[in-house]
Amino acid sequence: MIARRKVLAAGAAGSAALALAACSGDSGGGDGGVVDGSGKTITMWLMEGTNASADTYIEELKAAFTEATGATLDVQVQPWDGAHDKFVTAMAGGTGPDVAEVGTTWVPEFADAGGLDDLTEDIDAAGLAEGMVEGLVEAGTLDGVMYGMPWYAGVRSILGNKDLLDEAGVTTQPESWDDLLTMITTLKEHNPDWIPFPIPGASIFAATPFIWGAGGEIASDDGGSWSAAINAPEAVEGLSWYTDLALKHGSSTAAANTWVETDVLAEFLQEKVPMFITGSWVPATIAQDNPELAEKLVAFTIPAKDSAVAPSFLGGSLMCRFLETEEPELSFELIKLVTTGDFATRWAEETNYFPGTTEAMEEIVEAGDELTKVFATQMLEGGKSVPVTPAWGKIEGAKTMNTLVSSVLGGADVQEAADTAAAEMDEIFGG
Repeated sequence: MIARRKVLAAGAAGSAALALAACSGDSGGGDGGVVDGSGKTITMWLMEGTNASADTYIEELKAAFTEATGATLDVQVQPWDGAHDKFVTAMAGGTGPDVAEVGTTWVPEFADAGGLDDLTEDIDAAGLAEGMVEGLVEAGTLDGVMYGMPWYAGVRSILGNKDLLDEAGVTTQPESWDDLLTMITTLKEHNPDWIPFPIPGASIFAATPFIWGAGGEIASDDGGSWSAAINAPEAVEGLSWYTDLALKHGSSTAAANTWVETDVLAEFLQEKVPMFITGSWVPATIAQDNPELAEKLVAFTIPAKDSAVAPSFLGGSLMCRFLETEEPELSFELIKLVTTGDFATRWAEETNYFPGTTEAMEEIVEAGDELTKVFATQMLEGGKSVPVTPAWGKIEGAKTMNTLVSSVLGGADVQEAADTAAAEMDEIFGG
């Protein structure tokens, strides 16, 4: 039996200032037996849009859960837009679900606010602690406590149009920044009308592999006390090299200074871009929008300064148990059902994301194509989380990193822009 915290309603919508009080209960799920949920109902929130086949998946998940436990599963699909505030309001009022899909960057904030339950002992007792994707474990852990079970993840690598690359003689995996620059220069010289390698100003996760790839960090943790590191020499070096691709080497276009990732994808679909940084889920989108182009796709890992694989942001979702649940055992049974075994593998196959366990991921990679293997390499060798702190959500909301990248592309001095971003981060960390 582990200690479980009790949330006391506090604050209005948008506020995460939740008071905590101690209580105890049985989290269960660790004896390997089947929990009897006859006559009970478990509610799960699932985010909308990740899985185009979600209706069928949900119905079969509900049937499997009832067969295993006798309980009824009520799945409520929530739109991503506005979901953050809905979670916060539910935590404050004690009206949340039993189990919910929570994005990786939200877990630390919601856990710190007191809305999510400690899953550490349940995961250990169920024999699930080993074999989880490391980057997702990192994202779901705050102060040594696991608040989310890894479910699915995506990572960004370089996606290319093989026909255009072959035409220019650019065919091999870049083993360093120098190699990547050679590829870009070759593409530009071959066809000046192409946008060889767009640098989207509103996409921070295309920039972070170069910050990390130079040995830099966004922020550093000193015993739970976070401070900005984005203006340190290594981070500035990476940011400078990345933005110089556009500013000095002509890899991009001025219009891209305000582009988000979907803007770059739109240009790639028009076959004006030979290669760009994008997510592991995007090939499936291309296959739907332009099946002929999908046959031409090739992928490379994003290189670090002196190696073939840079750290790249590992985004996705974890399955979390809400603290207010009156059925912690049943809730964990549902989490196990969703995040392991057939339902985990199936979700990954249907969404073109990677599962949260290495065993399921190996099955996906084994059955996948070369694109899948490249993205999997980036994820397993370089998957990295943003700073795991409740403050990150506020930094993301303030668009601190977006402003940094776009301002440099607009002509700002890199060090000065990084200093400004660091000051804003430290104010949020201190707050």
